[in-house]
Amino acid sequence: MIPKIHIIALLMLCVTTHIAAHTETSSKDEKAKDAFITSLMQKMTVEEKIAQLNLVTPTAATGPFRTMNATEKLRAGIAGNVMSVRGSTASVHKRQALFEQTRLQIPLFFGLDIIHGFKTVMPIPLGLSCAWDTLLVERTARVAALEATSMGYNWTYSPMVDISRDPRWGRVMEGSGEDPLLGSLIARAMVRGYQGDNLSSPTSLMACVKHFALYGASEAGRDYNTTDMSHMKMYQNYLPPYKAAVDAGAGSIMTSFNDIDGLPATVNHWLLNDLLRKEWGFNGFIVTDYNCIGELPAHGVAADGYEAAKKALDAGVDMDMSSEHYSTYLKTLLDRQEITLEQIDTACRRVLEAKYDLGLFDNPYKNYGTTENCILTPENISVAIEAARKSMVLLKNQNNVLPLKPDAKIALIGPAADNKFEMISMWAPDGLADSVCTIRRGLEQRTKFLSYAQGTFLSDHPWLTDGYTEEAAQQRMDEALGIARDADVIVAVLGEGRNLSGEAKSMTNISMMPCQRKLLQALKETGKPIVLLLLNGRSMTIEAEIEMADAVVDIWRPGTGAGQAVADVLYGDYNPSGKLTMTWPRSVGQIPIYYNAKNTGRPYKDGERGNFKSRYIDSPNAPLFPFGYGLSYTTFNYGDIALSDTLVVGESKTLQATIELTNTGSVSGTEIVQLYVGDPAASVTRPVKELKHFRHVTLRPGEKRKVSFTLTPEDLKFWSNDLKYDWESGLFNLFIGTNSADVKVAQFRWEKQR
Repeated sequence: MIPKIHIIALLMLCVTTHIAAHTETSSKDEKAKDAFITSLMQKMTVEEKIAQLNLVTPTAATGPFRTMNATEKLRAGIAGNVMSVRGSTASVHKRQALFEQTRLQIPLFFGLDIIHGFKTVMPIPLGLSCAWDTLLVERTARVAALEATSMGYNWTYSPMVDISRDPRWGRVMEGSGEDPLLGSLIARAMVRGYQGDNLSSPTSLMACVKHFALYGASEAGRDYNTTDMSHMKMYQNYLPPYKAAVDAGAGSIMTSFNDIDGLPATVNHWLLNDLLRKEWGFNGFIVTDYNCIGELPAHGVAADGYEAAKKALDAGVDMDMSSEHYSTYLKTLLDRQEITLEQIDTACRRVLEAKYDLGLFDNPYKNYGTTENCILTPENISVAIEAARKSMVLLKNQNNVLPLKPDAKIALIGPAADNKFEMISMWAPDGLADSVCTIRRGLEQRTKFLSYAQGTFLSDHPWLTDGYTEEAAQQRMDEALGIARDADVIVAVLGEGRNLSGEAKSMTNISMMPCQRKLLQALKETGKPIVLLLLNGRSMTIEAEIEMADAVVDIWRPGTGAGQAVADVLYGDYNPSGKLTMTWPRSVGQIPIYYNAKNTGRPYKDGERGNFKSRYIDSPNAPLFPFGYGLSYTTFNYGDIALSDTLVVGESKTLQATIELTNTGSVSGTEIVQLYVGDPAASVTRPVKELKHFRHVTLRPGEKRKVSFTLTPEDLKFWSNDLKYDWESGLFNLFIGTNSADVKVAQFRWEKQR
């Protein structure tokens, strides 16, 4: 028998040998890449190098203009990259193949906004985040990569990882809510899903992390607006998801529209160089958002296009999206000696290295030509249905109206209930609507006791109307009331139209449209139980509407599998377990509102007496629904928190926190148990609580389980006002519960080793 110590030594030798071999291989790969790119650049003219920094678009996809003569510029080698090319597989490929007509035949970055699925549409990111399931998120991104690469795309402008606390901002639908920890985990999962294990794989889709940085904090929730915050706030709450995406290996970063410290992100040297490249070690390439360089004069930091292009290049921007300022001005700036050839070479090398890493020089078309085996496959649709189910959040279930009884007569009412396009968002323009299962169709497949009426219009707003007139609205309502009176249960599908959330969809009023509220009130007066299904892309101020309904399910914009997923949830084939990742305000006057807020010197708890507190006099401070909120068809009881110790000494120690969870209902269910930590006496003001851990726990009726979490000093660290990331000795509050507000509490001390 081999002695144990010899076995350990042998294993250590094997591991060391493997690491050394891997390091040697990586070093060889880097040398080969460097030699290839160096050789290529030696053949390139200045104009050809600048072309690699030029990203053109033949359509005004997400901006105010399109590139004129984009095809001719690609064919002539004036542009080295293209975005937002759509059409049939053959027409897309034809545009991509234009690089073959250029002198050096350098492959194109072929980009597209693939935000929540490609042909198979997943729930919007804000909805998907409510599953708190990073493996599922990764699978949805992998499906998108498989489908997109099969049509020749190799680059996606996703994930959007902006933290946001303001639902007036229409782009909250693209992100994962307000929490930096959960946002970081999801950012990492999406990058892994898009890019896979190896960027050069045929099915790898390069990720572009956006919007760098702080775009989710645009003032007044208004798109393209300014952002202003302390660096401590940046590091603590807003930067972590970007950092997580960089650490996951994202190949590219997109600058944001807003300014930071008085400088637009696109010309912010501290942001792009000191932070992103030096502090974080990012070695991919940086691209602007749509026309960011062209908009610098409007910001007031450039007198003309020459100065705008120079400042962007000086700051470290490698690629210009759509403005063509690099292709127009860089050569002249070089001739004037206002920029150097080294700057152009550095940016060009980064772009070429990314194309090399993506395998485009070996296989310019990646996975192209495999659409038959990749697009809308049963496996892909199955992922979409699972994602839709897990993203739905049960907000209310009075008198256990849900799940529906199999023989109940259902009146399905709502202007979007049988509309395929309303199941997806403005950020799913490539989704195949014909493949979408509407809510009506999904319920018809589940029950024969269904009647349907539109009931009203999506909007009666003069700018947003879809044909609304009072006469037509009354006719629709009369029809809806007719079927409602003959039903056992009303299922009302209401909320926002798809044109009310997304880019350039900021709103000052995020309540339900008056025509929809009027319909809901009329349905309430029938006396029949109402199940309200919310179609939306943001948190809404609908306190009165919530009161009118007996049950409320937020289904977001659920995607391709909408109808099947809704039917599964309504009839109890799937027990909802989703939890909100963004706080819901009672009114816009509470915004910004978020769970990880700080105490003031005069903190207030709702219900306390006294005026000289940090409170509203016309509303509770508490939100309509807190972060982490979500119900189930069963109920869960939380016991008291048990700690392995109440005093921990030393940085190498750990602390176990355990709570007993019991399913006290009559059906099996999954609970997302959430752990928060608060630091009540620190060197700087700290949030009352911050999410640190969570766990999915599935229990049968009556089943109990002890749920344990392991805490380390990493869970106690924070950014100080001199930007040191560390923890301090002291007393800590520990919270475990079903959401950020409904928690059990314990305390412990953790001291550094003296």
